[in-house]
Amino acid sequence: MAAPTGTCCKIGPSILNADLSNLASECQRMMDSGSDFLHLDVMDGHFVPNLTFGHPVVKCLRPKLPGVYFEMHMMVNNPEKWVEGMADAGADLYTFHIEGSDDPMTCIRKIKEAGMRAGVGIKPGTPVESLLPLLKEVDWVIIMTVEPGFGGQKFMEDMMPKVRYLRENFRTLDIEVDGGVGPKTIHQCAEAGANVIVSGSAVVMSDDPKETIRMMRQVVEEAMPKPLVER
Repeated sequence: MAAPTGTCCKIGPSILNADLSNLASECQRMMDSGSDFLHLDVMDGHFVPNLTFGHPVVKCLRPKLPGVYFEMHMMVNNPEKWVEGMADAGADLYTFHIEGSDDPMTCIRKIKEAGMRAGVGIKPGTPVESLLPLLKEVDWVIIMTVEPGFGGQKFMEDMMPKVRYLRENFRTLDIEVDGGVGPKTIHQCAEAGANVIVSGSAVVMSDDPKETIRMMRQVVEEAMPKPLVER
């Protein structure tokens, strides 16, 4: 599936807090609620202490969710070694952490050669300037607003200057925020300039996920400069 075009608002639920015994149906429920893509968290138990799933699960999900855009959030060490497996499984966007790779440029090249789009993320303690050499080569960036590895953490508002810096200097960059984002924190993200919103428990565990997504989309689109809203 092609990615949403242009720098517009994109909302993708993280399914970590979903009923993982019914993963495909939970993912479909999120898409039926108005999601633009699915944010699939891969954790290796080394880069972060938690462990989730790998490309075999993604490969099983792909035929059950045809046409759904899969963003792989690779919270792993040595992300280069996972590229081919995820491409074969049907991933669309492969986002790795700069802290987990000894050679981010080579990782980006391998991702693109495998036919996926490339993204890069940073943990809260990593300076935003570390992304600058990579920004011409990647399709979007993740600014973590919690420490990666667990769902349900408190949103770190002090990460918003990173988002603001990127938006002021890279007007058309897709900037994703991930961690503790929901109706209570979406305004801070939108005002700083984030346009790609990952929300886990706030959407997945909502009594009305469709309304939650609609509300967050409205906040982001109202905060965006007009040229960025054009599709």
